[in-house]
Amino acid sequence: MTVACFGEILLRMTAPGRELMLQKPHLDVYVAGAEANVGVGLANLGHPVRMVTCLPDNALGDAALREVRRHGVDVSGIARTPGRMGLYFLTQGAGLRASEIFYDRRDSSFARAGPGDFDWDALLAGADLLHLSGITPALGPRSAEAAVAAAEAAGRLGVPISFDGNYRAQLWEAWDSDPKAILTRLVSKARILFGNHRDISLLLGKTFGGEGSGRRREAAEAAFAAFPNLRMIASTARHVEDADRHRIAARIDTPDGAVQTEEAAVSGIVDRIGAGDAFAAGILHGVRTGRDLDWTVRSGLALTALKHSLPGDFSLFGPRDIEAFMTGGLDVRR
Repeated sequence: MTVACFGEILLRMTAPGRELMLQKPHLDVYVAGAEANVGVGLANLGHPVRMVTCLPDNALGDAALREVRRHGVDVSGIARTPGRMGLYFLTQGAGLRASEIFYDRRDSSFARAGPGDFDWDALLAGADLLHLSGITPALGPRSAEAAVAAAEAAGRLGVPISFDGNYRAQLWEAWDSDPKAILTRLVSKARILFGNHRDISLLLGKTFGGEGSGRRREAAEAAFAAFPNLRMIASTARHVEDADRHRIAARIDTPDGAVQTEEAAVSGIVDRIGAGDAFAAGILHGVRTGRDLDWTVRSGLALTALKHSLPGDFSLFGPRDIEAFMTGGLDVRR
Protein backbone atom coordinates (compact mmCIF):
# COMPACT_ATOMS: atom_id res chain seq x y z
CA MET A 1 0.00 0.00 0.00
CA THR A 2 1.06 3.57 -0.75
CA VAL A 3 1.59 6.74 1.26
CA ALA A 4 0.13 9.78 -0.55
CA CYS A 5 1.84 13.09 0.29
CA PHE A 6 -0.04 16.29 -0.59
CA GLY A 7 1.74 19.64 -0.64
CA GLU A 8 3.84 22.08 -2.59
CA ILE A 9 7.23 21.21 -4.06
CA LEU A 10 9.57 24.20 -3.91
CA LEU A 11 13.01 25.23 -4.93
CA ARG A 12 15.23 26.19 -2.03
CA MET A 13 17.78 28.93 -2.74
CA THR A 14 20.58 28.85 -0.19
CA ALA A 15 23.49 31.18 0.39
CA PRO A 16 26.61 28.98 0.03
CA GLY A 17 28.34 27.79 3.18
CA ARG A 18 27.59 30.11 6.07
CA GLU A 19 27.49 33.28 3.99
CA LEU A 20 24.85 35.97 4.11
CA MET A 21 22.30 36.17 1.27
CA LEU A 22 24.07 37.28 -1.95
CA GLN A 23 27.29 37.97 -0.10
CA LYS A 24 28.60 36.48 -3.32
CA PRO A 25 26.41 36.42 -6.48
CA HIS A 26 25.75 32.71 -6.14
CA LEU A 27 23.05 30.47 -4.62
CA ASP A 28 22.89 26.72 -4.09
CA VAL A 29 19.57 25.27 -5.32
CA TYR A 30 17.75 22.27 -3.83
CA VAL A 31 14.34 20.74 -4.46
CA ALA A 32 12.34 20.96 -1.24
CA GLY A 33 8.93 21.11 0.41
CA ALA A 34 7.75 19.62 3.72
CA GLU A 35 5.47 16.92 2.31
CA ALA A 36 7.92 16.00 -0.45
CA ASN A 37 10.65 15.74 2.20
CA VAL A 38 8.57 13.18 4.08
CA GLY A 39 7.81 11.33 0.86
CA VAL A 40 11.45 11.13 -0.22
CA GLY A 41 12.45 10.07 3.29
CA LEU A 42 9.91 7.24 3.25
CA ALA A 43 10.86 6.17 -0.28
CA ASN A 44 14.50 5.87 0.79
CA LEU A 45 13.29 3.61 3.61
CA GLY A 46 11.58 1.33 1.09
CA HIS A 47 7.97 2.51 1.26
CA PRO A 48 5.83 3.15 -1.83
CA VAL A 49 5.05 6.89 -1.99
CA ARG A 50 2.89 8.96 -4.34
CA MET A 51 3.37 12.73 -4.48
CA VAL A 52 0.24 14.80 -5.12
CA THR A 53 0.86 18.40 -6.15
CA CYS A 54 0.97 20.88 -9.03
CA LEU A 55 4.14 22.02 -10.77
CA PRO A 56 4.57 24.66 -13.47
CA ASP A 57 4.92 23.32 -16.99
CA ASN A 58 8.41 24.70 -17.52
CA ALA A 59 12.05 23.74 -17.02
CA LEU A 60 11.95 24.38 -13.26
CA GLY A 61 8.93 22.13 -12.87
CA ASP A 62 10.65 19.50 -15.01
CA ALA A 63 13.74 19.58 -12.79
CA ALA A 64 11.71 19.29 -9.59
CA LEU A 65 9.69 16.37 -10.94
CA ARG A 66 12.86 14.56 -12.06
CA GLU A 67 14.49 15.02 -8.66
CA VAL A 68 11.54 13.63 -6.73
CA ARG A 69 11.17 10.71 -9.16
CA ARG A 70 14.91 9.99 -8.86
CA HIS A 71 14.37 9.02 -5.23
CA GLY A 72 11.70 6.46 -6.08
CA VAL A 73 8.58 8.56 -5.53
CA ASP A 74 5.59 7.94 -7.82
CA VAL A 75 4.99 11.21 -9.69
CA SER A 76 1.77 10.19 -11.46
CA GLY A 77 -0.17 12.45 -9.06
CA ILE A 78 1.76 15.57 -10.06
CA ALA A 79 -0.21 17.85 -12.39
CA ARG A 80 1.47 20.41 -14.67
CA THR A 81 -0.47 23.65 -14.47
CA PRO A 82 -0.12 27.41 -15.07
CA GLY A 83 1.75 29.50 -12.55
CA ARG A 84 5.28 29.77 -11.33
CA MET A 85 7.61 27.72 -9.18
CA GLY A 86 7.37 28.39 -5.45
CA LEU A 87 10.67 29.42 -3.87
CA TYR A 88 12.14 29.87 -0.46
CA PHE A 89 15.44 31.44 0.50
CA LEU A 90 17.70 30.28 3.33
CA THR A 91 20.68 31.89 5.04
CA GLN A 92 22.38 29.26 7.19
CA GLY A 93 23.21 30.27 10.74
CA ALA A 94 26.67 30.12 12.27
CA GLY A 95 27.76 30.33 15.88
CA LEU A 96 25.32 32.62 17.67
CA ARG A 97 23.73 33.83 14.41
CA ALA A 98 20.47 32.02 13.72
CA SER A 99 19.40 30.73 10.32
CA GLU A 100 16.84 32.83 8.44
CA ILE A 101 14.16 31.87 5.89
CA PHE A 102 11.88 33.95 3.72
CA TYR A 103 9.32 32.80 1.17
CA ASP A 104 8.44 33.68 -2.42
CA ARG A 105 5.42 31.46 -3.10
CA ARG A 106 2.62 33.79 -4.17
CA ASP A 107 0.84 32.77 -7.40
CA SER A 108 2.76 29.50 -7.71
CA SER A 109 1.17 26.62 -9.59
CA PHE A 110 0.28 24.94 -6.32
CA ALA A 111 -1.00 28.11 -4.62
CA ARG A 112 -3.36 28.67 -7.57
CA ALA A 113 -4.93 25.23 -7.18
CA GLY A 114 -8.23 24.86 -5.39
CA PRO A 115 -10.30 21.99 -4.02
CA GLY A 116 -11.84 21.17 -7.41
CA ASP A 117 -8.46 20.62 -9.06
CA PHE A 118 -7.73 17.24 -7.44
CA ASP A 119 -9.53 13.97 -8.20
CA TRP A 120 -9.09 12.39 -4.79
CA ASP A 121 -10.87 9.16 -5.65
CA ALA A 122 -8.15 8.50 -8.22
CA LEU A 123 -5.27 10.07 -6.31
CA LEU A 124 -5.95 8.03 -3.15
CA ALA A 125 -6.58 4.75 -4.99
CA GLY A 126 -4.36 2.12 -3.37
CA ALA A 127 -3.27 4.50 -0.59
CA ASP A 128 -3.46 3.52 3.07
CA LEU A 129 -2.17 6.86 4.44
CA LEU A 130 -2.46 10.51 3.44
CA HIS A 131 0.24 12.83 4.79
CA LEU A 132 -0.60 16.53 5.09
CA SER A 133 0.96 19.50 6.86
CA GLY A 134 -0.07 22.89 8.15
CA ILE A 135 1.99 24.61 5.46
CA THR A 136 -0.55 23.93 2.70
CA PRO A 137 -3.50 25.70 4.37
CA ALA A 138 -1.20 28.58 5.36
CA LEU A 139 -0.59 29.49 1.71
CA GLY A 140 -3.98 31.16 1.21
CA PRO A 141 -7.73 30.52 1.12
CA ARG A 142 -7.67 28.30 -1.97
CA SER A 143 -4.89 26.14 -0.55
CA ALA A 144 -6.72 25.95 2.78
CA GLU A 145 -9.86 24.74 1.00
CA ALA A 146 -7.79 22.22 -0.97
CA ALA A 147 -6.23 20.82 2.21
CA VAL A 148 -9.64 20.46 3.88
CA ALA A 149 -11.05 18.80 0.74
CA ALA A 150 -8.14 16.33 0.77
CA ALA A 151 -8.76 15.46 4.42
CA GLU A 152 -12.50 15.09 3.87
CA ALA A 153 -11.94 12.83 0.86
CA ALA A 154 -9.54 10.66 2.86
CA GLY A 155 -12.17 10.35 5.60
CA ARG A 156 -14.83 9.40 3.06
CA LEU A 157 -12.53 6.80 1.50
CA GLY A 158 -11.34 5.37 4.82
CA VAL A 159 -7.72 6.49 4.35
CA PRO A 160 -6.01 7.45 7.66
CA ILE A 161 -4.27 10.84 7.88
CA SER A 162 -0.98 11.88 9.39
CA PHE A 163 -0.70 15.62 9.94
CA ASP A 164 2.34 17.75 10.74
CA GLY A 165 1.46 21.09 12.34
CA ASN A 166 4.39 22.93 10.69
CA TYR A 167 3.13 26.34 11.82
CA ARG A 168 4.61 29.06 9.59
CA ALA A 169 3.74 32.51 10.92
CA GLN A 170 5.08 34.32 7.82
CA LEU A 171 2.60 32.47 5.61
CA TRP A 172 -0.47 32.72 7.85
CA GLU A 173 0.08 36.43 8.50
CA ALA A 174 0.27 37.24 4.77
CA TRP A 175 -3.53 36.93 4.37
CA ASP A 176 -6.71 37.31 6.40
CA SER A 177 -6.42 33.84 7.91
CA ASP A 178 -7.85 31.98 10.89
CA PRO A 179 -5.21 29.32 11.55
CA LYS A 180 -6.88 27.95 14.68
CA ALA A 181 -10.17 27.24 12.90
CA ILE A 182 -8.57 25.78 9.77
CA LEU A 183 -6.00 23.63 11.58
CA THR A 184 -8.67 22.35 13.96
CA ARG A 185 -10.71 21.07 11.00
CA LEU A 186 -7.66 19.21 9.70
CA VAL A 187 -6.39 17.79 13.00
CA SER A 188 -9.88 16.55 13.84
CA LYS A 189 -9.54 14.10 10.95
CA ALA A 190 -5.96 12.97 11.71
CA ARG A 191 -4.87 9.71 13.30
CA ILE A 192 -1.25 10.78 13.80
CA LEU A 193 -0.18 14.32 14.73
CA PHE A 194 3.35 15.61 14.54
CA GLY A 195 3.42 18.54 16.93
CA ASN A 196 4.17 19.64 20.48
CA HIS A 197 2.45 21.49 23.31
CA ARG A 198 2.70 24.80 21.40
CA ASP A 199 0.77 23.37 18.44
CA ILE A 200 -1.87 21.99 20.80
CA SER A 201 -2.08 25.33 22.63
CA LEU A 202 -2.90 27.02 19.31
CA LEU A 203 -5.57 24.46 18.50
CA LEU A 204 -7.26 24.47 21.90
CA GLY A 205 -6.72 28.09 22.87
CA LYS A 206 -5.16 27.22 26.22
CA THR A 207 -1.73 27.07 27.80
CA PHE A 208 -0.18 24.16 29.65
CA GLY A 209 1.78 24.53 32.86
CA GLY A 210 4.92 22.85 34.08
CA GLU A 211 7.95 21.93 32.04
CA GLY A 212 9.32 19.13 29.91
CA SER A 213 7.58 15.78 29.82
CA GLY A 214 4.83 16.80 32.28
CA ARG A 215 3.71 19.69 30.11
CA ARG A 216 3.83 17.58 26.97
CA ARG A 217 1.72 14.87 28.58
CA GLU A 218 -0.85 17.38 29.81
CA ALA A 219 -1.09 18.82 26.29
CA ALA A 220 -1.33 15.37 24.71
CA GLU A 221 -4.14 14.30 27.02
CA ALA A 222 -6.04 17.49 26.17
CA ALA A 223 -5.57 16.82 22.45
CA PHE A 224 -6.77 13.21 22.72
CA ALA A 225 -9.85 14.42 24.58
CA ALA A 226 -10.58 17.11 21.97
CA PHE A 227 -9.86 14.98 18.88
CA PRO A 228 -11.28 11.44 19.25
CA ASN A 229 -9.76 10.25 15.94
CA LEU A 230 -6.23 11.01 17.17
CA ARG A 231 -4.26 7.94 18.26
CA MET A 232 -0.64 9.17 18.32
CA ILE A 233 1.24 12.42 18.86
CA ALA A 234 4.94 12.47 17.98
CA SER A 235 7.23 15.35 18.85
CA THR A 236 10.81 16.41 19.43
CA ALA A 237 12.34 18.66 22.08
CA ARG A 238 15.29 20.68 20.80
CA HIS A 239 17.78 22.61 22.94
CA VAL A 240 19.89 24.94 20.81
CA GLU A 241 23.33 25.69 22.21
CA ASP A 242 24.44 27.46 19.05
CA ALA A 243 24.03 26.97 15.30
CA ASP A 244 26.44 24.03 15.35
CA ARG A 245 25.36 22.18 18.51
CA HIS A 246 21.85 21.05 19.40
CA ARG A 247 20.47 18.47 21.85
CA ILE A 248 17.36 16.61 20.67
CA ALA A 249 15.00 14.15 22.33
CA ALA A 250 12.03 12.42 20.69
CA ARG A 251 8.69 11.46 22.19
CA ILE A 252 5.50 9.58 21.32
CA ASP A 253 2.26 10.04 23.25
CA THR A 254 -0.75 7.75 22.90
CA PRO A 255 -3.99 7.79 24.89
CA ASP A 256 -2.52 5.05 27.10
CA GLY A 257 0.90 6.56 27.86
CA ALA A 258 4.16 7.89 26.45
CA VAL A 259 7.69 6.90 25.51
CA GLN A 260 10.60 9.34 25.30
CA THR A 261 14.23 8.99 24.31
CA GLU A 262 17.29 10.39 26.02
CA GLU A 263 18.77 13.49 24.40
CA ALA A 264 21.09 12.99 21.45
CA ALA A 265 23.91 15.52 21.12
CA VAL A 266 24.00 16.71 17.49
CA SER A 267 27.16 18.66 16.73
CA GLY A 268 28.95 19.79 13.59
CA ILE A 269 25.56 20.58 12.04
CA VAL A 270 25.65 20.81 8.25
CA ASP A 271 21.97 21.66 7.64
CA ARG A 272 19.04 21.43 10.07
CA ILE A 273 16.30 22.28 7.55
CA GLY A 274 14.10 19.26 6.86
CA ALA A 275 15.00 17.57 10.14
CA GLY A 276 11.39 17.66 11.33
CA ASP A 277 10.25 16.01 8.11
CA ALA A 278 12.94 13.35 8.54
CA PHE A 279 11.58 12.76 12.05
CA ALA A 280 8.09 12.26 10.61
CA ALA A 281 9.45 9.79 8.05
CA GLY A 282 11.24 7.85 10.81
CA ILE A 283 8.09 7.64 12.93
CA LEU A 284 5.92 6.58 9.99
CA HIS A 285 8.55 3.98 9.06
CA GLY A 286 8.24 2.42 12.51
CA VAL A 287 4.44 2.51 12.40
CA ARG A 288 4.24 1.02 8.93
CA THR A 289 6.70 -1.79 9.69
CA GLY A 290 4.80 -2.80 12.84
CA ARG A 291 7.51 -1.83 15.33
CA ASP A 292 6.76 -1.10 18.97
CA LEU A 293 6.64 2.47 20.29
CA ASP A 294 10.14 2.35 21.78
CA TRP A 295 11.73 1.35 18.46
CA THR A 296 9.53 3.77 16.53
CA VAL A 297 10.45 6.80 18.63
CA ARG A 298 14.14 5.92 18.34
CA SER A 299 13.72 5.57 14.57
CA GLY A 300 12.35 9.12 14.47
CA LEU A 301 15.25 10.39 16.57
CA ALA A 302 17.75 8.57 14.35
CA LEU A 303 16.50 10.15 11.13
CA THR A 304 16.15 13.66 12.55
CA ALA A 305 19.67 13.51 13.99
CA LEU A 306 21.18 12.07 10.81
CA LYS A 307 19.47 14.68 8.63
CA HIS A 308 21.59 17.38 10.30
CA SER A 309 24.60 15.86 8.51
CA LEU A 310 23.26 16.40 4.96
CA PRO A 311 22.87 19.59 2.90
CA GLY A 312 19.46 20.13 1.34
CA ASP A 313 15.97 19.32 2.63
CA PHE A 314 15.78 15.60 1.83
CA SER A 315 16.61 12.70 4.16
CA LEU A 316 18.47 10.14 2.05
CA PHE A 317 19.00 7.46 4.70
CA GLY A 318 17.89 3.84 4.61
CA PRO A 319 17.02 1.21 7.23
CA ARG A 320 20.65 0.24 7.79
CA ASP A 321 21.50 3.83 8.69
CA ILE A 322 18.79 3.80 11.36
CA GLU A 323 20.10 0.54 12.80
CA ALA A 324 23.68 1.87 12.80
CA PHE A 325 22.57 4.99 14.65
CA MET A 326 20.70 2.94 17.23
CA THR A 327 23.73 0.74 17.90
CA GLY A 328 26.03 3.76 18.21
CA GLY A 329 28.26 2.88 15.29
CA LEU A 330 30.13 6.15 14.74
CA ASP A 331 33.40 4.77 13.36
CA VAL A 332 33.97 4.16 9.64
CA ARG A 333 31.85 1.29 8.35
CA ARG A 334 34.08 -0.94 6.20
